[in-house]
Amino acid sequence: MSEIINTAVAALSAKMGSDFDGSAKFMIEGEGAIMIDENGVRAADEDADVTLTASADTFESILEGDLDPTAAFMSGKLTVDGDMGMAMKLGSLLA
Repeated sequence: MSEIINTAVAALSAKMGSDFDGSAKFMIEGEGAIMIDENGVRAADEDADVTLTASADTFESILEGDLDPTAAFMSGKLTVDGDMGMAMKLGSLLA
């Protein structure tokens, strides 16, 4: 598992509360996938309600609060496949 994935799992675990009731997958291009669901945050590539795909740099900027997830989506830096409502809920938790 890459250092970027390990760092992202730790950062997402710190940001996520118990308010997320669904499943989401972050695909970090060239690095791997991170799952968020009722079991918490972990490195895995499983089926999810929504899949968000971005480069490692974009994902890092979102986690650090330098880039708003909605702005990343609107500018094409973040793609969303699946339940848009779930993506918006996740975005509000990360902001």
